[in-house]
Amino acid sequence: MIGEVIDLKGVGKYYRVGNQEVKALDGVDLSISENEYVAIMGPSGSGKSTLMNILGCMDVPSVGNYRLKGEDIGLMDEDELAGVRNKEIGFVFQSFNLLPRYDALENVELPLVYGGVPRKKRKELAESMLEAVGLADRIHHRPNELSGGQRQRVALARALINNPSILLADEPTGNLDTKTSKDIMSLFEDIHNQGNTIILVTHEEDIAQYAHRIIRLRDGRIESDERIK
Repeated sequence: MIGEVIDLKGVGKYYRVGNQEVKALDGVDLSISENEYVAIMGPSGSGKSTLMNILGCMDVPSVGNYRLKGEDIGLMDEDELAGVRNKEIGFVFQSFNLLPRYDALENVELPLVYGGVPRKKRKELAESMLEAVGLADRIHHRPNELSGGQRQRVALARALINNPSILLADEPTGNLDTKTSKDIMSLFEDIHNQGNTIILVTHEEDIAQYAHRIIRLRDGRIESDERIK
């Protein structure tokens, strides 16, 4: 039976700017099931990034409740949140976030270093993951020796190295040309077909169409939630 991996109830995130309170998120209710492929869209300032940060346990709600696989995120301390991020969630960013002094293999190994995996095992897993994303011949290249698409593949391999159940992608094709974007989205399709839950933030309508469900935000609230496949 497919269960809920993400359940938000009445989630709000408020910031104080001078004398004013800004509501980045305002009473969001959202459930996402295992192996769903969801795109989150909305204009600038709609709350997309704030929602992504909360879903990824990089931030906590001001009000409301967030359960990840049944666990109440609001009850966790920083160490526990870090553990959840490393074990359950893979992150892919528009700017790749690769360490420039490290080659592709070393970048992909990083989450395993934090997880205490022995060096020989880390190397084997990272090589296997880079092969899976089509970069077996680039494992010792540094980021500045790779194209934008290749860098995003390294970032994707790093995001998947701990076998997370959820992949969060924030504008993953934002810095890529059309052909490279299609190649990367084809990889996302493969990852989804292997059973991962994918949540994608994008402002590009054609990229959102790869998902099976599109959630549109406006002014910190869900404006629409539509299944398209």
